[in-house]
Amino acid sequence: MSTYHQDMAARKRAAITGAATALFLEAGYDGTSLARIADAAGVSKATLFKQFPTKAALFDAIVTESWQAGDDDPPPPTGDLARGLTVIGRRYAALLSAPGMAALFRIVIAELPRFPELGETQFQRGKLPYFESVRKYLENEHEAGAARVDDPVTAANQFLGMISNFVFWPRMLLIHWDPDETEIAHAVHEAVRTMIARYAAGSTATTSQESPAGP
Repeated sequence: MSTYHQDMAARKRAAITGAATALFLEAGYDGTSLARIADAAGVSKATLFKQFPTKAALFDAIVTESWQAGDDDPPPPTGDLARGLTVIGRRYAALLSAPGMAALFRIVIAELPRFPELGETQFQRGKLPYFESVRKYLENEHEAGAARVDDPVTAANQFLGMISNFVFWPRMLLIHWDPDETEIAHAVHEAVRTMIARYAAGSTATTSQESPAGP
C-alpha cells in the first residue's frame, strides 16, 4: 500500500472511531448501529465492515488505541526512582486527561449492566496492560537497587490511584472538573514524593517495615 493510501486509511479509521465514540455516548452501545456509524463518519458501509466487521471489534479498537497513546515514548530510566516515577506520572495524567478517555469510561459504565463484555474489554485491552507496564517498572527499580518494592502490584495501585483520584475520577461526576496543568503537575509531584518516602531504597518506611521495632 502506498504512503498516500496508508494515510487515507488512517484518516478513515480515525473518522470511524471518532464517530462511533460520539454515537455510543449519544445513543448508547446497543442503540448505535454500524450503518449509522458509517454514515456519521462519511465512509461507505463496505469500508467500515472491512476494518471492523462487528461492533465489538470496533469498540475493542477504540479502547486499545485510547490506552496506547504515548506508546512510542521511550521507557522511563531505571536507577533514578524519582525521575522515573515523574515520567510515568506525567504520562498517566496526560492519558487520563485526553479528550476521549472520560467519554470511553462513561460508555462502559452506562452499558455495563447489559453488556458486561465492554467492561472486560476496557480492563483487558486498556487498563491492565498499562498497569502491568508500571508494575514491571517498579520491579526493575527494585532489582536495580533504587527501590525496595516487595509488592509491586500494591505499589503500582497506590501510585496510579493517587493520580487518577485527582485527575480523572471527579470527571465522572463533576462535568466542569478540569484541573489545569499546574494543578495536575502538583498532584503528580505529591504522588512521587509519597512513593519516594515509602519505597526509595534506604527510606525510613522501607527500613522500618523490614526491621520492626521490638516490644
